[in-house]
Amino acid sequence: MLLRDVEHGDVDAYVRMRCDPAMMVELGGPLPREGMESKVRRDVQRAAAGTDWTKMIVPDEAEPGLVAGTVTLWPHNTDAERMSEIGWMVLPEFQGRGLAKQGVRLLLELARDDGRWGLIHVFPATKNAPSNGICRSLVFRFLGEQDVPFAGRVLRTNHWAIDPRTDMT
Repeated sequence: MLLRDVEHGDVDAYVRMRCDPAMMVELGGPLPREGMESKVRRDVQRAAAGTDWTKMIVPDEAEPGLVAGTVTLWPHNTDAERMSEIGWMVLPEFQGRGLAKQGVRLLLELARDDGRWGLIHVFPATKNAPSNGICRSLVFRFLGEQDVPFAGRVLRTNHWAIDPRTDMT
């Protein structure tokens, strides 16, 4: 498995992840197909600038065009502070293989070595057992439940955090 930066050709993977009702069930339902090219373009620009890390999870190094999902780390402002947030998605045919956990661990290791991200937060839906399991197994600290806005919706989430500089060995 490897992580590679998002590319303009990843639109189909974005559509499969973000516009599919089953993939988006824990995120309030599918997003509209319109705008996915713009989303990929923005993510490519941000990855190239180094402000966000949007990585495609590639299960087999011999097939770099075959994408299993994404893992992303980005900064944003909340009412109280600037924070770093991580998120991930894995397509159904690749789920259950440990690729999400492996991708999250790799990105956290990169963040630890980079040093600029500080405390990293994640907000999986309270009922998303696989993502909450990844948080537990990678020693994120559980901070409680929280309502989080996402794509014009409000989601009930578990709030987890990790400092890769001190929490990862």
